[in-house]
Amino acid sequence: MKKKKFYTGMASALLASTVLAGCSFSSGDSESNGDGGSEDQVTVDVFQFKVEFKNQFEELVEMYEEENPDVNINVKTVGGGNDYGQALKTSFSSGEDPDIFNVGGPADVDEYEDYLTDLSDTEAAGAALEGTLSAVERDGEILGLPFNQEGYGLLYNKEVFEEAGVDAESIETMDDLEEAVQTIDDQKDDLGIEAPFALPAKEQWVLGNHLANTFLATEFDNSLSEAYEADTVEFERGDEMQRFLDLQADYSVGPVLSLDYSQQVEEHFSLGNVAMIQQGNWVYNTLEEMDPEFAENNVGLLPIPVEGQEGKLPVGVSNNWAVNNESDEEVIEASKDFLDWMYTSEEGKKFVTEEFKFIPAYEGYEDQNIADPISEEVYEYASAEETLGWVFMGAPTSWTEDHLGSAMQEYLGGDIEWEEVEEKARNGWENARQ
Repeated sequence: MKKKKFYTGMASALLASTVLAGCSFSSGDSESNGDGGSEDQVTVDVFQFKVEFKNQFEELVEMYEEENPDVNINVKTVGGGNDYGQALKTSFSSGEDPDIFNVGGPADVDEYEDYLTDLSDTEAAGAALEGTLSAVERDGEILGLPFNQEGYGLLYNKEVFEEAGVDAESIETMDDLEEAVQTIDDQKDDLGIEAPFALPAKEQWVLGNHLANTFLATEFDNSLSEAYEADTVEFERGDEMQRFLDLQADYSVGPVLSLDYSQQVEEHFSLGNVAMIQQGNWVYNTLEEMDPEFAENNVGLLPIPVEGQEGKLPVGVSNNWAVNNESDEEVIEASKDFLDWMYTSEEGKKFVTEEFKFIPAYEGYEDQNIADPISEEVYEYASAEETLGWVFMGAPTSWTEDHLGSAMQEYLGGDIEWEEVEEKARNGWENARQ
């Protein structure tokens, strides 16, 4: 069986134009021969999306390689402003398919099912928390391993809120949030901020995945499986979704359609240029790199108000690791061993919590501390069962971005009305499910 390899000069022009800005090799990517290592080494190619822990992940890979000198792991990271889903498709179609890659919800499992190794025999699968494998279980097989648990809402600058006289804990309804935003906006010059929000509307996933999910969750009874089996989407809370989107767009630094994720987090929020951003605990590493004091002491988390579901935070599994069953057998075994080591060894568990800042999706972490205050808040919501489901991962493949996210961008650009957003997205969903 032919061993797949990555090269800086990709064969596909599309992949080169879409991906390279977000890619990087791990330090273990040796050039000693064509396989990136000595002839008796097993080489594992990882293609992953999580830009927020790119550096930390590569450090973990180095640790594993030191303990396992017969294994060489190459890492490519594609995410942030790049479309991981499209990049992965292009990678497979160009013959550069990875050994370890990421799948999200059941639709991704459908698309890549022929490539997915059954991971039921791994230690990590046996340690996965109840419910965390629901997206990747098929016919008694476990076709992926969860990254972690994550939660999101409105991250806010505590100091700005305090100086503006806004009590974050009193914000429960959308009326409350609108009043707080107006209060902050009226004082923005005195507060030293440019605007209350930074809405990165250039990122379809921010709009079509996370924002929309908050208002779609109850339509599907907070169930990823129910969303996956649904023939249509009704947008029962479409008016609330529009209202929240409008609020962010109207009170954001701009232009929102050219504002991306890194600008939102690094240039605006971490530097105190805005009061709030719609994001989750995954941004902590970036905030800490920019300003450790700000990240540790000055960031709070607010639920996005949903009528009848006030005070609930969307919490779910962010993504899953998959192993390519068309890789050589020794590569498959090395891939499984690496994933087991990452989540079940003492070194791996310590690194996952302290350096990745992950909220574990596995048992056996009772003696580990959740490493950052944002993740602690998410964990508290999850422990209290004050959560909304991540139903967007049950949507048809690419629907959240290619149909809903893109339509929301058209709406923000003034090209269509909100009713057309819902119509386009509904038609996209129904056509995909036929």
